[in-house]
Amino acid sequence: MRVGFGVLGPVTAWDGDGAAIALKGPRHRAVLARLIVARRRVVPVTRLVEDLWADPPPGAVGAVRTFVAALRRALEPERPPRAPADLLVTEGPGYALRAEPDAVDAWRFERAVSAAATLPPEDALARLEEALGWWRGPAYAEFTDTAWAGAERSRLTELRLRAVEQRAEARLSLGRAAEAVPDLDAHLAEHPWREDAWRLLALALYRAGRQGDALAVLRRARTLLVEQLGVDPGPGLRRLEADILAHADHLDPPTGPGGAGEEGGAAGQVWARATAAYDRTVGAGARARLESTVGLLRGLAVTGGGGLEAARLHRVAAVTAAEELGDAALTARVIGAYDVPAIWTRSDDPERSAAVVSAAERTLTALPPGGHEAARARLLATIALESRGAAPRTLRAGSTPSARGLQAARQAERIARGLDDPALLAFALNGVFMQTFQRAGLASRRDAIGAELVALSTRHDLVTYEILGHLIRLQARGALADFPGADGHAAAADRLAERHELPLVGVFTQWYRALRLAETGRAPVAEVETAYRKAAARLDGAGMPGLERGLLPLALLSLRVRHGRPAPTDDHIDWGPYTPWVRPLVLLAQDRRDAAGAALREVPDPPPDLLLEALWCLTARAAIALGDRETIRRAYSGLTPAATELAGAGSGLLSLGPVARYLEELAATGSAGQEGR
Repeated sequence: MRVGFGVLGPVTAWDGDGAAIALKGPRHRAVLARLIVARRRVVPVTRLVEDLWADPPPGAVGAVRTFVAALRRALEPERPPRAPADLLVTEGPGYALRAEPDAVDAWRFERAVSAAATLPPEDALARLEEALGWWRGPAYAEFTDTAWAGAERSRLTELRLRAVEQRAEARLSLGRAAEAVPDLDAHLAEHPWREDAWRLLALALYRAGRQGDALAVLRRARTLLVEQLGVDPGPGLRRLEADILAHADHLDPPTGPGGAGEEGGAAGQVWARATAAYDRTVGAGARARLESTVGLLRGLAVTGGGGLEAARLHRVAAVTAAEELGDAALTARVIGAYDVPAIWTRSDDPERSAAVVSAAERTLTALPPGGHEAARARLLATIALESRGAAPRTLRAGSTPSARGLQAARQAERIARGLDDPALLAFALNGVFMQTFQRAGLASRRDAIGAELVALSTRHDLVTYEILGHLIRLQARGALADFPGADGHAAAADRLAERHELPLVGVFTQWYRALRLAETGRAPVAEVETAYRKAAARLDGAGMPGLERGLLPLALLSLRVRHGRPAPTDDHIDWGPYTPWVRPLVLLAQDRRDAAGAALREVPDPPPDLLLEALWCLTARAAIALGDRETIRRAYSGLTPAATELAGAGSGLLSLGPVARYLEELAATGSAGQEGR
């Protein structure tokens, strides 16, 4: 089994499938972290004792050996008893972790940053974007106060800061100056002593057509360096200021996307003047910049496409920067301010979701007792939202993903109702919605949440949550076969989206109308397929990979199942995350019954999301065809609570027809009905 290790955030380990390995207590993690810091070298047991305890207790050496034995069992579970360890080895007076060079995220990060310096700008940018995405929080996050981790933490932090600046340089080389500005601005807000970052920011602003802002940045840099550090700006900054004033030719942007452009219209002029005033007034190192950044990201996230992707990326960077300041209240505000409504129950970026959940949990623990109730509610709502569908890797000890998400949602709702804060309650209800998939058949519960969101948002002018409420009700009414009701909510969502320039809403309503066309039963299959393909084209570039991948093939499969046709036999179809539930049907269509039976026995219960009932129905269809009684029993039990609903229609995207029909067929195969009741 290949094991990976993560230290760019809380210390963790993953197995070959990417699942987190349980590392037990903090001392076990400390031993592992200390061995990773040693970079494959032997660490004597006596040194481990000194590093783990300020005042070692009697039996400390024996305790270290116990920790190592437990780690070995966790990291090499298939190693035969008394066989020598291959990974965490005993050598001479101590232990060494013989991890492969690419097994530790920090080691990979170091090589990636080094390699990026030798690559063409486009390749360097891609490499740096990927590498910076590996950070889940401060390096060795739980060992900030240990001397043995201090030097390595500092080295990795410096390397990350340089990587951020290298990324900006690559963007400037590609003519994407405007794209570099927000990252550099956030970077300098937390690290104002980075002279080269000031130079890059000023150059990016100049190339983006903002000469006045570029000069203001250089003046701010000079003031900060002189007044705070007592040093004059270096020659690079002084030369850049002179070149900007002289409009030196070598400062002109290269040809490429994202370069300088003209501001258009009155709105553009207002934006330019306001941002320039903000730059002049609010210092680059001010903490207010972090909170302002999150405010901008909230608006960016609902614009769709690149805006949504950029918001996800910069959000994690802002949270990391806030944590590095060590101010729990500020971090809580930065995390909780990103209250962007969410309707789809599968995360677009599980790694970043996991990083946000981890940061929110740490911040909840760090907030002082008493007060901060609104901040706590926002952190809890964030945990509920970001742990939807698939679980993040980092959870509170002893909790399961679904249990923690549901618990956080209920706590957030309770606090919000007690504070009588409409916006906070809307955010909390979004979290509650995301946690109403513990079992099938909860469409009525979600309909009630949507109704409350619509009423609450209408009273308090919370437009994005009013749209969310309509979309939730669209889904729920579809699951309950109330298509006139669902039609009304689709129309209401579209009207609000058009009035407030929110293009992502149309993605969901167009998919709903394809579903609606399929459910009428009057349109030819080819016409419905065309409607689904047009809806899928709307997803291209929408910035929602958690929704997009595998969805069109699944929707087309739902039509085939409804019309009694076999699954497509093409092995090159990308079924995305739905592969385990589709694979048995594909193998059956290929007349490979033995392989289909083996695949069916490996099918897990569907994840707790909007397609729960649909995936159970696909499993049921394969189980009936193969006569697999154990899977028949599981499917019957899983689907019974949704007996009055349409399978999959609660997603607002596709439908496999009445659940009752599948239950009848399952019961007709034998004793499934009696066992499932």
